[in-house]
Amino acid sequence: MIDINDIRKDHEKVRKALLKRMEHVDFSEVLEWDEEKRKIMGKAEGLRAERNDVSQQIAKLKKQGMDASAKIEDMKKVSDTIKNLEKELGVYEEKIQNFLESLPNIPDEDVASGGKENNKVIRVWEEKPKYDFSPKNHIDLVKSLDIIDYDRGVKLGGNGFWLYKGDGALLEWALLNYFIEEHLKDGYEFILPPHILQYQCGYTAGQFPKFDEDEFFIEEKENKGYRQFLLPTSETALVNLHRDEILDESELPKKYFAYTPCFRREAGSHRSNERGMIRGHQFNKVEMFQFTRPEDSAAALEELIEKSEKLVKGLGLHYRVSKLAAKDCSSAMAKTYDIEVWIPSMEEYKEVSSASCANEYQARRGRIRFRRKNSKDKEFVHTLNASGLATSRLIPALVEQLQQADGSVLVPKVLRRWINKDILQAK
Repeated sequence: MIDINDIRKDHEKVRKALLKRMEHVDFSEVLEWDEEKRKIMGKAEGLRAERNDVSQQIAKLKKQGMDASAKIEDMKKVSDTIKNLEKELGVYEEKIQNFLESLPNIPDEDVASGGKENNKVIRVWEEKPKYDFSPKNHIDLVKSLDIIDYDRGVKLGGNGFWLYKGDGALLEWALLNYFIEEHLKDGYEFILPPHILQYQCGYTAGQFPKFDEDEFFIEEKENKGYRQFLLPTSETALVNLHRDEILDESELPKKYFAYTPCFRREAGSHRSNERGMIRGHQFNKVEMFQFTRPEDSAAALEELIEKSEKLVKGLGLHYRVSKLAAKDCSSAMAKTYDIEVWIPSMEEYKEVSSASCANEYQARRGRIRFRRKNSKDKEFVHTLNASGLATSRLIPALVEQLQQADGSVLVPKVLRRWINKDILQAK
């Protein structure tokens, strides 16, 4: 969430920054509310001071055996006025809060304005695979290998679901084992969070209230108003680990990673070429997360990008890294880089990891702060996340890029010890 003080101090600067990702920004109303709020606070504080002063006078009068009824009556009126001012103050505070909650994060200065058309490719690893035969698409490949069952996935869960079977289940689990092992080597702490979260978790992450239509909600009939939802990404859980906490500077950075299935409504129409595992309601992902001091977040983001790239390189897959323009970044993020693998049959790159920095946006919503050594002041931490990695698009890229003329698929060397095979053969 954006700090109202930043808007108050230089609203034009904030407005121009937000126009990178918004069509229209107008702070005139919220600044009027803020001005009225501060006037009310001033009146209330003045009346409280008066009440305290007169209360002392009343105590003295009573001690001297004198009549204080008139002053007591006056103070009742003052107390009633203060209560009315506090109610009025609450109305303005709610208006300001709702407005601030509706705003996305301020993009970093080096983030381009606009949408996907302004994304910038930073680097490319290896060349696109070339074939001396007619390559198959991933849907035909996984069916011929008998490793993914789309029909039974739909029978069990409906459209947007699939199931892994045999070598496909082993391949999926091998990918997860590979990611987990690498993160442990790098000193990240392994977390297995709940898959059902409380509403506050989505609020802290920046998903609610604006994007709650994207999630699967669970509402208890006997407890109306209490809302839980299925975890859309473990970032939503990890960012809440230290919600409402004050950390010591010596504890930072905190580095975590988690494995979870992820559940998404994925509302809206899907393109016909996004069949299969490219877009679905449930997929597996390993997520990295860091809490850092503000001055350390830029280096932490580079670390997360490097780690994500290392995993894709280990699989031997051609990919690229793109720096996203402001409108293509998620609402809570100030800067994002996508690691995108090549899907030959689609002739497109598809994101398998987004490495992002939210600066203090999420920390402010979750009141996640730290205290520097020898200081009483509290500061908001910076939060960062990166997929490490998501599997649902890796398998299509893997089977297409590593397919052989006879319909078989090479198993990446880093995965073979979990699958006990070098090659997946067509059935």
